[in-house]
Amino acid sequence: MLIMDSGEAGSKKERNEEYSINRLPRELIERIFFRLPVSTLLVCIGVCTRWKNLIRDPNFVTSHLKHASHYSLIFFQQDYVAGKHYPSDAILIDKAWSQSTYAVPTIDPDDLLCGSCNGIICLYTKTSTIKIANLATGECLHLEKPIKNLSGDQFLFYSFGFHPLTREYKITHLGDYVEGRPKNGDKFTIIQVYRLGDEKWKDIRTPEALSLSCVKNSGLINVGGTMYWLTNDMATNWKHVVMCFDLGEEAFARIELPTSVLENSVYGGPRRYWIREIDGKICIATAQTWHKVIYGKLQIWTLDNKVEQSWSQKYNIHTAGYIAGPNLSYGDKLLMQRNDSRLFSHDLHGNEGNIEPMILNMTRLSGFSPVLDFSPRKPDNMQSYIYVESLVRLDVYKKGGIVRKPKKREVWKFKKWKPCEDELSQLEEMWSHIHQKEYDITVFSQRSGIQLKHHLEGISNDVIRQQIGLQIDQIVPVFPNKYPRSSQRLNLVGEKRDREKLLARMRKYGDICKAMNKEIGWIVRMTEIATQYKVGPSSSNDAISYQNHSDDKDTVES
Repeated sequence: MLIMDSGEAGSKKERNEEYSINRLPRELIERIFFRLPVSTLLVCIGVCTRWKNLIRDPNFVTSHLKHASHYSLIFFQQDYVAGKHYPSDAILIDKAWSQSTYAVPTIDPDDLLCGSCNGIICLYTKTSTIKIANLATGECLHLEKPIKNLSGDQFLFYSFGFHPLTREYKITHLGDYVEGRPKNGDKFTIIQVYRLGDEKWKDIRTPEALSLSCVKNSGLINVGGTMYWLTNDMATNWKHVVMCFDLGEEAFARIELPTSVLENSVYGGPRRYWIREIDGKICIATAQTWHKVIYGKLQIWTLDNKVEQSWSQKYNIHTAGYIAGPNLSYGDKLLMQRNDSRLFSHDLHGNEGNIEPMILNMTRLSGFSPVLDFSPRKPDNMQSYIYVESLVRLDVYKKGGIVRKPKKREVWKFKKWKPCEDELSQLEEMWSHIHQKEYDITVFSQRSGIQLKHHLEGISNDVIRQQIGLQIDQIVPVFPNKYPRSSQRLNLVGEKRDREKLLARMRKYGDICKAMNKEIGWIVRMTEIATQYKVGPSSSNDAISYQNHSDDKDTVES
């Protein structure tokens, strides 16, 4: 009989388990992996070569995207309000309408978002580079801008998209420049295009001079590998036309807007147009505005057939506020901003095709009552994209730029962000302070309990001694568990929640200290009475009555 020691037995068992797992069909392993988040799959890469090759397979990456959960990516641009700088920030909202609480490490405080697809985002920086980042893996690809030190350049002129047929990612930039300055003022006749993996940008001439102001006012979207935006056309009813740029063929096209005549209210201001996306469809939202705030009815039209250029009006809505974008909706909700710096979700379920004016019900976002408050940030300073976790690797495109791996929390270097760092340090100090206070009062109560129990020996009455002993056992306070503080930076949502938790913890500490001091005072008085006098059972009841009377009195006084 062969006898193995425990180490050999364990090693053989591990080899047998590994052999059994590797015997599973590839299709079955793929089905399992399709349901796992990116963070787990990144760990699975290190298990064995077979799993690594499977997860790194481009076909698996593409298929995993189709199974990945969708989020609404809410991006807040950096702000300067009331003499204080607020950094760029991002919040992910899932289908249950709960929000992420940690900041995305790939987003720096000065970054501006100019595109998102397949879990990859494009960020405009104040340096000479454009940053492509995978939020799930933390990889970043830094690329040179088409022209360095552009005067009047804005993140609004950049876009990022993916063509499903060519499977290429491309960045576009609107505007032609001479010596770093706009050549045609408010017009552009050149689009710079960069394909990830190339070494340089290339210029593509537009069929006509197009308006940059329309892009700034109405937006720009990428749907199905084509870029869409509005430009002026004074010969049409709406004074605008949709321009298209196919990222695969790199060709332009025009789409006429509906022939319907829009009626203007005499009480409203100028009519404004937005180009947005709803469930993968191009849509035009239009309304009269007053100081950029929607006034009256918001009409939303969707493009039903691109070839026939046919439109239909889906919604005719009474609302007020600001439109988010480029994604106007998330699921069956319409996201709207109020001028009081609050984000609302409006229920659109069952209203498609109803062109009669309807009043949208404002619903709460999970975790907030009644809405997500993003104050003190400015209301018309938010973007909304659909986001999925992605395994797309950026190092395969490193030929054209510099790839950086995931980074830990870094101190923001610019002087203007020092107050933010100081606030974060103060918050951490306050947490350390309250944890120390909780520890100190716990130790104090334990020592006080030991000292008080020594005095019980002088009480001859067993009932009184037992009653006071039970009270002594209850003076040790119970605080919430102290969890280690994460080194990750909190986002807008997380920081507000963290401060609320800190304030609640401080209030609880004060209440416990007050109650404990009161309890110790009662125990000391009862112990002195019971020690100095011969206390019988009737006096025991009197002592309890005295405590109850004191509690009632304190309750009334408070």
